[in-house]
Amino acid sequence: MARAPDPRGWTGLDDAAHAPEREASSTYPFVAHPPEYLARRLQEIDRESAENLLLALTDDGCTLSSLSRFAESEVQLRAMARTILARYGDSATFHTNVNKPGRGSGMLGFTSSGWAYSPLSTYSEHYGLIVVSDTEVGVFWNFADS
Repeated sequence: MARAPDPRGWTGLDDAAHAPEREASSTYPFVAHPPEYLARRLQEIDRESAENLLLALTDDGCTLSSLSRFAESEVQLRAMARTILARYGDSATFHTNVNKPGRGSGMLGFTSSGWAYSPLSTYSEHYGLIVVSDTEVGVFWNFADS
């Protein structure tokens, strides 16, 4: 999960990019874990759940309640999330450290307030989405210290 420049030149938000802790670790604020550790803590989710999760990343509680504070409508925000996911193509897979059971296997539910996550970083609370295509990996994350 080390940082790398976006291959297409897209800008990103990276509050930790200039943190002193980053000098000690290229993966900061993530902890460098072996692949087996990550495999046990990430679950594959469907595209619809990935879209919802991208929107939930705007809220420290992993909910969709923060959407009302945006000037854009929910329809517009969902279109933006679909645009981001479309960048990775139709065969992309989606993975998360979030446990928010939905209607079926590989689905996240955003109608309940309860959720859990598997820790992967130095923060006390964090969750995110990893998108994997044949040519690139995208990491979208929310970090909070409660």
